[in-house]
Amino acid sequence: MTRFTFDRRRFLGLALATGAALAAPPRRSAPGGVALDEATLDQMAEGMRTGRWTSEGLARHYLARIRTLDRASLHAVLEVNPEALDIARALDRERREKGPRGPLHGIPVLLKDNIDTGDRMQTTAGSLALEGAKAPVDAPIVARLRAAGALILGKTNLSEWANLRSSHSISGWSGRGGLTRNPYALDRNCSGSSSGSGAAVAACLCAAAVGTETDGSIVSPATSCGIVGLKPTVGLLSRAGIIPLSHTQDTAGPMTRKVRDAAILLGAMAGPDPRDPATAGCKAYPDYTVFLDAGGLKGARLGVARNFFSGNRGVLELMETTLKTLTAAGAVLVDPVDVPTADYEKPELEAMLYEFKAGLRAYLQGRGVTGPVVDMASLIAFNERMKAKEMPLFGQELLYEAQAKGPLTDSAYLKALETCRTLSRAGIDGPMDTHRLDAIIAPTGTPAWVTDLVNGDNYGTSCATPAAVAGYPHLTVPAGFVMGLPVGLSFFGRAWSEPVLLKLGYAFEQATKARRAPKYLPTLDLSSS
Repeated sequence: MTRFTFDRRRFLGLALATGAALAAPPRRSAPGGVALDEATLDQMAEGMRTGRWTSEGLARHYLARIRTLDRASLHAVLEVNPEALDIARALDRERREKGPRGPLHGIPVLLKDNIDTGDRMQTTAGSLALEGAKAPVDAPIVARLRAAGALILGKTNLSEWANLRSSHSISGWSGRGGLTRNPYALDRNCSGSSSGSGAAVAACLCAAAVGTETDGSIVSPATSCGIVGLKPTVGLLSRAGIIPLSHTQDTAGPMTRKVRDAAILLGAMAGPDPRDPATAGCKAYPDYTVFLDAGGLKGARLGVARNFFSGNRGVLELMETTLKTLTAAGAVLVDPVDVPTADYEKPELEAMLYEFKAGLRAYLQGRGVTGPVVDMASLIAFNERMKAKEMPLFGQELLYEAQAKGPLTDSAYLKALETCRTLSRAGIDGPMDTHRLDAIIAPTGTPAWVTDLVNGDNYGTSCATPAAVAGYPHLTVPAGFVMGLPVGLSFFGRAWSEPVLLKLGYAFEQATKARRAPKYLPTLDLSSS
């Protein structure tokens, strides 16, 4: 595996040096003349069914793109599965002899590098502190994917420790993987923390990917990279075997190019798990594609959360066009509805710091890690020793704050948690009850910002927090472009409402077909804007 070390001059010059000449591998055609790069999971499955494609062929195609396109410019993939081609051949043989297990049979999927795989790959959260310490078993969601026939192709880069290390962090950067770059403009940020998963899906380095979210870490890179991202209800997917930040907000979720692909991936991963008590009452369906309906917007009541409409002129213009599209498709807009967040933003961080300290220790002990890092204190010490490699751009002040927290029985933690749960859920349930809404909508965020190695991230406006803190589902779907950069439309609502959100998002996708493949520009040409 190649480590992408950080070099300031290399970063600043890379786009100009390689961007204009960047050449992706030639687009090969799948059955029916569909370009494989943009093929859906259904199209790939049909190609393998007819024998005109194989899982090995798909894997080789994506591995070639990773070797060329990704290694040259994006740095979305940390490592590839050294057994990928052997597994693909075995899946092809099984298909010939027994038939497919389902729609994911032989489909190459990438995983964020905080999700355990009990194989030859590592699980490090992007940190050098866990390099070489392999997980003993698959996370339950990975076991489910393998059981469904999915081919685990590799691990994606991320914001190190899922972006809870510094308030001046740079999304998509990790000590192990360097900086992930946005496929639409290489000097722009992918957002995070599922940066590599977002960039990899956008750049067609895989058929689909899995990210994780605590607050925005799926939906924010999805909107920045022009793809579909679904943050499920907390407890719909097992969190066991995933490096934790917050046991009250963490969840994995699908990141794909199409809504139907997200529904297929969700169905394979969802379900109860005895290792995760939050899943005990989960309302999972084995097949979420049955809820998809191209006419699903007709009669749907959607609350327009204008407090998340940014001051960006392009976003405002795009959203006004989007609202007209929704109305034309039969949706009933309740405009506006207010979904406040200010009263629980500070308690959210307070609770998260407590939970990160406790969760990290429990995870490392459960995994049997015996290396230099076994808890928050030893992680801080490791980073100080490895300062040149781990902290060349930003520090670890949030880790120090987490280490200073007490146990989860502290009154300060319990008060913060209660504030978060009560206010966030009331902020969604209240307007949904009052206006009889099916979902609340808003722009997912502002367009991708230019990566700033000095000052850190500049997220702009985002609507991720309400559903994240409440533990409710949140779907983002490409809505269009602002000056060449993608922007998504968010649908969020009550717990376990994934079927409704997928129906609405699918209908919106069919009405707009807004996704466009990236061009890997070195920077945006704004001279004509």
